Amino acid sequence: MRQPLLLISVLTLAAAAAAQAQAPAFKNPPTLPPSPGWSQVAEVPPGSKLVFISGQVAMDQSGRIVALSNFRGQAEQVFQNLDRALRASGATFKDVVKLTYFVLDVTQLPTLREVRDNYVNRAAPPASTLVQVSALFTPGILLEVEAVAVVPVAAP
Repeated sequence: MRQPLLLISVLTLAAAAAAQAQAPAFKNPPTLPPSPGWSQVAEVPPGSKLVFISGQVAMDQSGRIVALSNFRGQAEQVFQNLDRALRASGATFKDVVKLTYFVLDVTQLPTLREVRDNYVNRAAPPASTLVQVSALFTPGILLEVEAVAVVPVAAP
């Protein structure tokens, strides 16, 4: 009777360790500059499902631009669209390991951070890149955001 219980205990511990090992690791090495609100490094564990979300803009389901000339309103719509795209892949913002931002006006960064912080895990934020561009694909769009997520795959 003891051997089956021991085997079950060992298998349970191994499964728990494997599940825990599947979580991405976010790092900010002390040899790199400080990174307020993002991580310098995101490590993807083997056996995870990678999800790439195309750049999302401030458009509703019908393709209409939302919050014309309103950066905060557009940022909210962008993050709502990212949330919908992530959920369509079985992911959530807690699974996001990388965000790439394209903005027309980098002075809007404080507003972007405020909106972003309502969605991402602030304790372990994703790696991030912000690029100021002269234009996006159509007039009226003020920002575009891409995401990469890592979804742990359940052990068989």
